[in-house]
Amino acid sequence: MRAALAYTSARVLLLVAALGVFYLIGARGLLLLVLAAAVSGLISFIVLSRQRDAMSGALFSWVRELRERLDTGTRSEDQD
Repeated sequence: MRAALAYTSARVLLLVAALGVFYLIGARGLLLLVLAAAVSGLISFIVLSRQRDAMSGALFSWVRELRERLDTGTRSEDQD
């Protein structure tokens, strides 16, 4: 959960920074949103790769543990 929060926070900060930069350059309206989303997405793809890997690893571990708990519960019900 912590990794997902860190990654999401970094993505939001990049988007806000891109919005600020493009606003100062003079972009407004829909153009501002499109440019900021595209540029922050590209930057985050490169810069946040470690955080993205950490988040996906944590999510994978969480799903694996959930499946194991469900399998254990199913096995115990089947034995009854």
